[in-house]
Amino acid sequence: MNLFKLAVAVLLSSSMATVLAETAQEAALKKLIEPRIGEGAKVHSVTKTPYSGLFEVRVGTDIFYTDAKAQYLFVGRVLDTTTYQDYTKARIDEISKVKFSDFPLESALKTVKGNGKRVVAIFEDPNCGYCKRFRQTLEGIDNITVYTFMYNILSEDSHIKSKNVWCSADRNKAWDDWMLNGKTPPTAPESCNTPNEKIFDLGRKLKITGTPTIFFTDGTRIPGAVDAKGLEEKLAAVK
Repeated sequence: MNLFKLAVAVLLSSSMATVLAETAQEAALKKLIEPRIGEGAKVHSVTKTPYSGLFEVRVGTDIFYTDAKAQYLFVGRVLDTTTYQDYTKARIDEISKVKFSDFPLESALKTVKGNGKRVVAIFEDPNCGYCKRFRQTLEGIDNITVYTFMYNILSEDSHIKSKNVWCSADRNKAWDDWMLNGKTPPTAPESCNTPNEKIFDLGRKLKITGTPTIFFTDGTRIPGAVDAKGLEEKLAAVK
């Protein structure tokens, strides 16, 4: 074995040993920190970060940090003081991504404008004021396909309004009439079935706590109403 190959072998061996040591430390920290977070809490992973010796603790889509001995728990965001990049938000966005193709699009209202090439899925409640404002924003956006999931979480009668829309002869018109103009759709017959419960369960699974929540085809989301400029910038950035 020549000196170059020997040097490479030494480097690879050293790197492998470092990786194994870090993996063992992360596993040990996971075992230590889990019972300290709270009864029933499930720690999905503990990972060493490049931020001053901190370890990332992931519980579902929540991120915390701990030290090398799991003695302290840090709750908050890690920001770069030079660039002001929010590393914690970037990680939460990453682990909160969904597979867009898994959405039950047949259970959504579908609106196509222009060529429809840009696609979003939106979870909205019929009693949501911010959703109604965002509907106004969508009126000015072209070349887009919008799948609307009626996600009833705000009021007791939200599911009734959603059912009335779903059971209308023209669902899209009924939804727009209500959200944009306040025109109440006709009462649905009792026999009409809706995907309300399925969409409610899906929203809970995706940890959607507010409406509107907008999903893009790259799996990312924006919680809350965004203005036209922000929406256009996001759509342009989606690969």
